[in-house]
Amino acid sequence: MNRHLLLLTLCQGLFLTNNVVFIAINGLVGLSLAPVSWMATLPVMGYVVGGAISTALVARAQARWGRQRSFLLGLAVALGSASLCVLALAMRQFWLLCCATLVAGYYSANGQLYRFAAAELAAPAFREKAVSLVLAGGLIGAIAGPNLAKYTRTLTELPFMGAYVALMGVALLSMGCMALIRFPDTRPAPGAAPVGPGRPLGEIMRQLVFVVAALSAALGYGVMNLLMAATPLAMQVCGLGFDDAALVLEWHVIGMFAPGFFTGHLIKRFGVLSVMGVGVLLNVACVVVALSGVDLHQFLVALFLLGVGWNFLFTGSTTLALEAYRPEEKDRAQAAINFCVFGTMAVTSFASGALVTTQGWTWLNWGSTLPIVITALALGWLALWRRRPVAPA
Repeated sequence: MNRHLLLLTLCQGLFLTNNVVFIAINGLVGLSLAPVSWMATLPVMGYVVGGAISTALVARAQARWGRQRSFLLGLAVALGSASLCVLALAMRQFWLLCCATLVAGYYSANGQLYRFAAAELAAPAFREKAVSLVLAGGLIGAIAGPNLAKYTRTLTELPFMGAYVALMGVALLSMGCMALIRFPDTRPAPGAAPVGPGRPLGEIMRQLVFVVAALSAALGYGVMNLLMAATPLAMQVCGLGFDDAALVLEWHVIGMFAPGFFTGHLIKRFGVLSVMGVGVLLNVACVVVALSGVDLHQFLVALFLLGVGWNFLFTGSTTLALEAYRPEEKDRAQAAINFCVFGTMAVTSFASGALVTTQGWTWLNWGSTLPIVITALALGWLALWRRRPVAPA
């Protein structure tokens, strides 16, 4: 854990603070402003759609200006989008709020690259642990995010406006931390032979290891987002207050990032596919608990299990993806993976609000079993492929 890795961990925590506050309040603010109730999670959907749209832009910015400048640009966008959310709430404009969260997606697309940048700040033998430790920085968001939403909710006459103002301060703090990080210069040394562009993206994406890494990251994030985005709305329908929802989200995000302190060790010891398989089983356990009832403790346990399962799947898929591309191919490959993640999240963000307000919490959980099964089949496919007999040279 060198100084630069520590600062990146802090940036990850502040990034998750932004994400958790958005998840906690955007659905409720959307419900208060939306023309009809099923549109409530459109502001959440706007955030991830903006991320999907921005992946190619971010990849070009990373290639042209490097990690630090691109990350700082993303934080500037975070500051501006939070300001736009304040304006949307003050004007009671639902579509302006959706526009603000769409713009904020550019910051999200940058923040999703923090975990890949972590691998560049550590020696090759410690890449898994570096990725895991930076993801563990999300614990800051687990504590700060729900409490920030809870204690700033009534700071102004309009509910939740104070939370958006607080996010402006979070963006400024993160910019200060990012300015102190020095990422490795991956450009060729003067006089050195130029490095080629690498393989075409289509060739990279056709590798089985890439397919499974991208699919696991996208569906793991999709299931998590489907259930997490709907939780505040479902708890409100079940008669539970916002403070209860904030508590559930806090423990959910603790589950997402606390394992980061040891997930890297587990991957090194038991293998990446084994750890990802446990993540799938934890998702199944989440659905079982969620279907058992709608009391506070059932929401809390289900969302905690969901968080730990996401950590195992997402840390594992990030580590697995490192096997699929060369250094000169990283920007395109990472952008492709993140596009898959954001695309899936966009669908689940919309589906979560539509399903929970029309079909209910139970059917939402049953629907989440399909991507869980697909992820399990993909991991099994890769495991069998790796065990195939290798023909002698």
